[in-house]
Amino acid sequence: MDESERIAALDEIPEDSSLLITVRDGFDREEAILVRHDEGVLAVKNSCPHWTDVRLDSGSGATVRDDELVCAKHGATFEVDSGVCTYGPCEGAQIEPLSVTVSDDDVYLTDDTYTFEERGPSGEHDLSSRGRIGFSGN
Repeated sequence: MDESERIAALDEIPEDSSLLITVRDGFDREEAILVRHDEGVLAVKNSCPHWTDVRLDSGSGATVRDDELVCAKHGATFEVDSGVCTYGPCEGAQIEPLSVTVSDDDVYLTDDTYTFEERGPSGEHDLSSRGRIGFSGN
């Protein structure tokens, strides 16, 4: 495995939450999250398919309950092994996955589209904290 694509040791990914990372696609930086499950690790973009500006993990860990990832904004739930929405406004949709590989208890980004940049947030403004309708007063 390429050491530059090493994200973390498997035991650094919380069992009941997520690990937030930043990846790069050319000049674009994006956030992704890693979630552990019985079969390994799910890596997905850090956005809800219902409203893609809503982050699932805003730095303090996404909620994982009963083997499902929970969108705090909508209450939608996603299977931790596939990223498929099982309940909520985006039922049947899937969070965009990224390819990762677990080797010798380390997790590596093996996605041809993205390169691993760093652990933690991208530094981009969190759009999920704003209202969806703007009022100018005019």
